[in-house]
Amino acid sequence: MHPSDHQNNAATVGGHRTGWRVVFLLLLCVEAAALAVLETMFLPLRFDGTLLPRLGDWPFPITIVVAAVTTPLLVSWAASLSERVFTAALPLIVWFGTLMVFGYFEPGYAAGSPVLLLQDWRGLLLLAGGALTGAVAVGAVMARNAANRPGLYETAGIQ
Repeated sequence: MHPSDHQNNAATVGGHRTGWRVVFLLLLCVEAAALAVLETMFLPLRFDGTLLPRLGDWPFPITIVVAAVTTPLLVSWAASLSERVFTAALPLIVWFGTLMVFGYFEPGYAAGSPVLLLQDWRGLLLLAGGALTGAVAVGAVMARNAANRPGLYETAGIQ
């Protein structure tokens, strides 16, 4: 076998790895979008006897906890695919964009239809629970990148 064949073979193997990473990143983005839609749709859950048992008509915003747990997980899984911060932040960006489109802009909105993303404390907590924990996870990726590349990132006080 010729030495140049080994180089081409290594490039092909690396290309397949990159291709799978892109596929996994796209799957993470689809998961982020699906989670945002489901979290938005199930945010108005209440103990009113309709879907959950009747227990005093209390709100049951479990999707806030789901957003606070799953968004940083998606970010950390995306960060394992590449060292780029944009790659790690992409599921968070997709989650946030999907939440805005389906929650606030409401495609197919007709007069008199209910608001999907509630205009009360639950909507704000859903946004904060997913976005803030995801942003902390992106910050952890940035810190890890800075720690793994000494000399590339200097502190502001050193000239």
